Amino acid sequence: MRDALWKLSASAQARAVRTGRVSAAELVDSHLERIAEVNPHVNAVTQLMADAAREAAARTDRGRAAGEELGPLAGVPFTVKETTAVKGVATTLGTPRFRDLVATEDAPPVARLRAAGAIPIGHSNMPTLVLAGMHTRSELFGDTANPWDRDRTPGGTSGGDGAAVATGMAPLGLGNDSGGSVRIPAQFCGVTALKPSTGRFPADHRVLGADDPGPATQMLVTDGPLARHVGDLRLAYETLAGTDPRDPRALPVPLYGPPVAGPVKVAVVTDPGGHGVHPSVRASVESAAAALEDAGYDVREVANVPRLDEALETYGRLVVTEFAPNWPVVRGLLGEGGDRYIEAAMERTPPVSAHAFMTLMGTWLNIRRSWALFLDTYPLVLGPVFTEPPVEPGLESRDRAGRERVASAMRLCTVTSFVGVPAVAVPTGLADGLPSGVQIIGRAFREDLCLDAAQAVEDRLGTLTPVEPRTEGRAAG
Repeated sequence: MRDALWKLSASAQARAVRTGRVSAAELVDSHLERIAEVNPHVNAVTQLMADAAREAAARTDRGRAAGEELGPLAGVPFTVKETTAVKGVATTLGTPRFRDLVATEDAPPVARLRAAGAIPIGHSNMPTLVLAGMHTRSELFGDTANPWDRDRTPGGTSGGDGAAVATGMAPLGLGNDSGGSVRIPAQFCGVTALKPSTGRFPADHRVLGADDPGPATQMLVTDGPLARHVGDLRLAYETLAGTDPRDPRALPVPLYGPPVAGPVKVAVVTDPGGHGVHPSVRASVESAAAALEDAGYDVREVANVPRLDEALETYGRLVVTEFAPNWPVVRGLLGEGGDRYIEAAMERTPPVSAHAFMTLMGTWLNIRRSWALFLDTYPLVLGPVFTEPPVEPGLESRDRAGRERVASAMRLCTVTSFVGVPAVAVPTGLADGLPSGVQIIGRAFREDLCLDAAQAVEDRLGTLTPVEPRTEGRAAG
């Protein structure tokens, strides 16, 4: 059984440790061996925490031997994005300037996963400072490859976690998302991911000091898990949710809401905003819709989601205006070419005045109200994560046309982050040898409905990973 341990779901791994079928030490060693085998080909794990992981596994095994009750994720390894603090390890954000920025304590989501018995096994790659683009390439650690095809990006900005989970280096990854950063790697790498509601998971994204970021950043960034199975996302969701004094934004909302009367209505939007969708992505949405219909959902095609283009414009102006004063300093940390993505955004959407910023804050609330009313009719929305198949690495930073193409393709991710609602990305199969998938969006704090629907899709369409990466060409499943 030991050789197959890394292939098991997180749920099965934890169950095996809790029942004593395998030790946590064996489980961690299985994943460390897998990392040694495949990470040289994909470069997803940046800072390996082998010694600390083995020590944590030994503590778990001693606890079980002493009769202690182990947590729901006992012994399960997980990767952590380079944005997120792991005690005793540098939080580099992918830039050489921060290579010695050692964390003095775990970030709240890391602490919660540890408390459930999970074991951090390594940091994972991301674009430098999460600002250099969608493709996972950092100045400090280089490029992460898509395990299915090296000529395609793994996505980002949590692309290291997506590639690590897809190849079996860990059954869980901890990323974050402010416009698609866990969902896009999930689609491109063939795994699942959860972007929670704003305020569902406690977090602390202060890395450089005591000061918090401005309102746009506070509201847009949410930590979220990636996994190969929807059931493992549910386990992570139940672990990560709750309150924490370090994050006053986190709310004590029940994990599971009341049942929805009658068959759950699902609004299907195949081409958000009517800006175009690739035929393979359209087919993915259609296959997921058929799966939900087969599961008893009331599936209905709709023309669009509320105020999409207005939301995208408001999102851009708020973020750029908040970010602009620090750009001269930040730009110098991004390395050669790392500033192109943000520079293009600022050229397209210049900062606004203080008065205009306040007006935009009102518009933001109004758009959220429009979405709440829409979701009152349709508890779930089914649509694309990215309206194209995986694109080439660095397309968004190549030129203005590339950036506009990528920004358009991720538009449904951007708007759902903007309105703060939950979404689950789930695979639907392969298209031309590459993973395809969809996202299921729900009412605020109804992650349970999203997870239920994603499980129905997975039950009917199956899973794609773990996958063996290739050094060139397409990967073999």
